Amino acid sequence: MLKEDIKPITYLKNRTAELVSEVHETGRAVVITQNGAARVVVMDVATYDRWRQATSLLRLIAHSDEAVRSGRILTTEEAFAHAEEAIGAAMETE
Repeated sequence: MLKEDIKPITYLKNRTAELVSEVHETGRAVVITQNGAARVVVMDVATYDRWRQATSLLRLIAHSDEAVRSGRILTTEEAFAHAEEAIGAAMETE
């Protein structure tokens, strides 16, 4: 993290609009400090959305990895059979 990506809370208080514009234009997150310690991160919405998607994907991979390790896996044929059963059941309720 570069030095300009760290700002004290007084910078946020006094220059909020400027900081928001800077973060939006550069796409770089800024760490806000309070009493010298990092407290929050300000980031633009596009960066936040990408972060959330990446986090969700990592969580999904972790769950999948755990399922494989614990033996909770299906063959392709079994997976398609379950999917076909679910689709059939859904169509019957319509």
